[in-house]
Amino acid sequence: MLVVAVASALLLTVPAIAPVSLVLSAKRVAGGAADAAALAGADAAIGLVAGPPCTRAAEVAAANGATLSACQADGAVVTVRVTVEVAGLAIASMATAGPSPGRPTK
Repeated sequence: MLVVAVASALLLTVPAIAPVSLVLSAKRVAGGAADAAALAGADAAIGLVAGPPCTRAAEVAAANGATLSACQADGAVVTVRVTVEVAGLAIASMATAGPSPGRPTK
C-alpha cells in the first residue's frame, strides 16, 4: 500500500515541477546570454572587436540561444535586454558591461 501511495505522489508532483524547472533553466540561459551580449557590445564600443556594439551584442545573444530585445550603448558602457522563449513564455534578463569607473578606455 505504501508503494502505491508513493507512486501516486510522484505522479502528481513531477508534472507540477517540470514547468518550473523549464522556466528556471531558461532564466539561467537568459542571464548568461545577457552577460555575454553586454560584454561583446562593450568590446565593440571600445574598439577591441569590429562592428557596432548592438550588432555584436545581437550576434552573441543569438549564439547563446537568446534574442536581443533592447540595446543601449552609452560611450563605452553597453546595456542589453535579452529574451528566451520557453513554453510560450518570454523569459527576460538584463546586463550592463563596460570599463570600470575612472579607468581609461584605450
